[in-house]
Amino acid sequence: MKAYKTRTLALALLISCTLISTAQATRIKDLADIEGVRENQLMGYGLVIGLNGTGDDIKKSVFTKQAMVNMIKRMGMAMTDNVFNQMKTKNVAAVMVTAQLPPFARPGSAIDVQISSIGDASSLSGGTLLMTPLKGPDGNTYAVAQGPLAVGGIAFGGKAAKVQKNFPTSGRITGGALVERAVDFALPASGDLLYQLRETDFTTTSRMVDAINSHFGSGTARPLDSRSIQVKKPAGFQGNLISFIADLESIEVEPDQPARIVVNERTGTIVMGQDVRIATVAVSHGNLNLVVTETTEVTQPNPLAGGETVAAPATSIQAMEDAGNLVVMPMGVNLGEIARALNAIGATPRDLIAIFQAIKAAGALHGELVIL
Repeated sequence: MKAYKTRTLALALLISCTLISTAQATRIKDLADIEGVRENQLMGYGLVIGLNGTGDDIKKSVFTKQAMVNMIKRMGMAMTDNVFNQMKTKNVAAVMVTAQLPPFARPGSAIDVQISSIGDASSLSGGTLLMTPLKGPDGNTYAVAQGPLAVGGIAFGGKAAKVQKNFPTSGRITGGALVERAVDFALPASGDLLYQLRETDFTTTSRMVDAINSHFGSGTARPLDSRSIQVKKPAGFQGNLISFIADLESIEVEPDQPARIVVNERTGTIVMGQDVRIATVAVSHGNLNLVVTETTEVTQPNPLAGGETVAAPATSIQAMEDAGNLVVMPMGVNLGEIARALNAIGATPRDLIAIFQAIKAAGALHGELVIL
């Protein structure tokens, strides 16, 4: 029984170690893309109608008025100068429509579109997008969008107060555009593929090549540079390129990450990579607090004496500086030790930004510091 428990415990530890070792593995399809297999951006100008008085001001948004006139003329109705000058509708808004045309999209496929106001409309809630051609950079129309908007924001108010949640001047139509023209692209008939890594890294490229060659055989993949990998289709997949790509992209690789700290001074956000290291350095950080207090001192004349009561402001300024704890961080500490050491001195996120900048300036930070 004791031997059985020992074997069970050893097996559990082995499974745990295996799970831990493969927890950081990532599929090739999540690390790289085939050259040419990508999305294409589309854009168009359109009109949203049916708004409850929250559309563009025709007097200010001249382009909205002109677009309405052009639409009415295309419908076969005449537009006189008198009618043109009296147009005051607030139920229409000019918008820009954007979409992403996925690879291998065929005519008739539905894609999502994003609608954003370009005038002074206060809300697009309840509106319907009229037929809008979506064009690519070459000027050709690849899709046509139309339909009711789904707006995730609201805005109500009057002259003295206003309540707003999210952004009511932007909406989305799921499957709101139909593809009218496909982008000419086909996978190479020879089966030779060129993969482009999403993050340039020599180590990740080498590991990916080794994993592909280990799975399909030596000579299947070879690196071209730190981002590109050329892959040849094995003889066993002749005439079945799709199965080869599906099998290849399911291979798991452990990507390498650069030692990098990214800080955003506007929001106080800090992201540190696990490979960030620092040399032996002592950090001391103290905060200077200024407390300004204003009071009103009232001076009254003596009883039965002439004079007026005078109220004079009095200002008191007090400067307080918190004690800066000196913390020594030894060389080669990892991410968790850095976080514990900096938390020990009570550093806030904005304090950490200043500390990282000072450590980098001192030459003790072994990693890249990116400031957004």
